[in-house]
This record gives sequence, structure tokens and C-alpha cells, in this order.
Amino acid sequence: MAKLVFDIETSALGLENFDEAQLEYLFRDAEKQPDDTAKALKRVEIQQQFSLWPFTAQVVCIAMVNADTGRGQVLFQSDDFEEEGGGSGGVEFAPQVDEQELLTAFWDIARRYDEVVTFNGRGFDVPFLYLRSALLNVPISRKDWLGYRFATEPHCDLAEQFTFYNVSGRDGAARRFNLDFYCRAFGIPSPKAEGITGRDINDLLAEGRHRDIAEYCLRDVRATVELYKLWKERLAGVK
Repeated sequence: MAKLVFDIETSALGLENFDEAQLEYLFRDAEKQPDDTAKALKRVEIQQQFSLWPFTAQVVCIAMVNADTGRGQVLFQSDDFEEEGGGSGGVEFAPQVDEQELLTAFWDIARRYDEVVTFNGRGFDVPFLYLRSALLNVPISRKDWLGYRFATEPHCDLAEQFTFYNVSGRDGAARRFNLDFYCRAFGIPSPKAEGITGRDINDLLAEGRHRDIAEYCLRDVRATVELYKLWKERLAGVK
């Protein structure tokens, strides 16, 4: 069955996108701090988390690879959306005019696949995509990726598999590590080896480095493909 491995990159929306009531709600914890310095630090901390929430951030890139063929596509927002996307090892880079177009293209591709593979997709990527699509009124072609948690079809979340569904909590033998750590442990080339991490996305977007975001997202997906193959060979079926 065709398996699509994907990952998303998100970027915080500017404060101008929220009204007074929303800003009051978002920064409520900052106003509880004892002094102006503490309030300012808390506001910075809160704003740094905007990229994690679909009501305060947007999807700027989605990279996808067929787990069996290695072919795929990277959809990414770009100011110069008519530029030639080029390719890399069977993967096409496809600039998009905005988030709505990007999500529409993604759901058109997703409907052609029987299964998906992610790393922490159940906790982040999938609900983020669902909610952003709903906000922008983009039809969702696959609404079954957050179904029964203890199954690997149609959605195999490797973060769940390598922790055996969080069997030992935060500090036990099967505690969760990030994708970079698992890759380094198993000898898979790290997607962060070239110096870019998810924390850099906001700055890269502000600098107009859209292709760098796309390349980084693709490295994440390729690492996830390799981790999936390793899991399938050595751990699939463990209960």
C-alpha cells in the first residue's frame, strides 16, 4: 500500500493579526508577573511559542516523500512563487502563492495515498493541518489520521512507536527523544547537520530564504523515511 511520509514547517503570525481581546488572552500569563522585566520576559517566551499553535501560526512548507519510491514533492510558500522549483533526488520543489494554495495542493496529493508516516504527526502536524485547513476553508481529503491511537494504519507516528505509546512516561526506558537524537543514535544523517533547526524558520522566512526552509523540511522527511524503514525492519509488531 502506498505510504506518504511528510513533515510541515510553521511560522508565527505577527501580532497585527490579532485583535485586542485575543492579545489580552494570549499574554494573560505575562500580566500576572510581578514586575515589568518579568512581564517582558514572559511575553517573549509566549510569543516564541506562537509557531506551535495553529491559531497563531501558518503552514509555510510541507515536504512529502513516497516511502517506497523515494519520489516526492515539497510545497512551500515563496514571494517568487512563479520561480522554477527544480528538483533534488526525485523530489520536486513547488513554490506556492500562499498558505491556502499550499494546503489545497497538499490535500489533493494526500488523497492518493493509503497510509501516512510521520514523526510526532499525531501530536503536532496532523491537528495543525486540520485546524489551519478549517480556518482557511480548505477541504480536507483525509479525515482519518487521528483515529485509533494504537494502530499504525492509516497513520504510523514514529514518535509513538519508539516510545511504545509513551509506555514509560518522560523518564523511563522508552522516554521520547527528538528526531535528531534518534537519527544520530541509529546512524541516520541528521536533518539538523547543516545548521538549521525548526527554531530558525521565523527568521528564515523574514529573510526571504524560502528555499532554505524547503530544503530543511525535506531533510526532515528523508530522515523520517530512513527511521521508518529501520522501525519496520527491527521493531514493527512489538506489543
